[in-house]
Amino acid sequence: MEAKHILGKKGEITAKEYLLEKSYSILEKNWRYLKAEIDLIAKKEDLIVFVEVKTRSSNNYGDPESFVSDKQQKMIINAANEYIMKNDIEYEARFDIISIIINNMTEDIKHIEGAFYPTL
Repeated sequence: MEAKHILGKKGEITAKEYLLEKSYSILEKNWRYLKAEIDLIAKKEDLIVFVEVKTRSSNNYGDPESFVSDKQQKMIINAANEYIMKNDIEYEARFDIISIIINNMTEDIKHIEGAFYPTL
């Protein structure tokens, strides 16, 4: 497995553990719809949260969250709509990014709640 994929999987595990510590329930991991993948789908109280996890070894080229493109956001929103309809979800939805920097010296986690929104 390529080093960036190993780092990405480690980041997803770290994000999942972080959410569990914050009293979220994890409903799905790596949920796919068409060409989109939602890294984590979580629930906390009456809120369903679709989480994109971005992991890097440094922020030399920018913060990890800055790599979630508009196109990727639209794909995640479309996939989330499908998940909500397919599972008859009636909770309010939120789209978060968990930005993680993991290297030999540090593990930095930033949870950005409501990082992006569906456009009308």
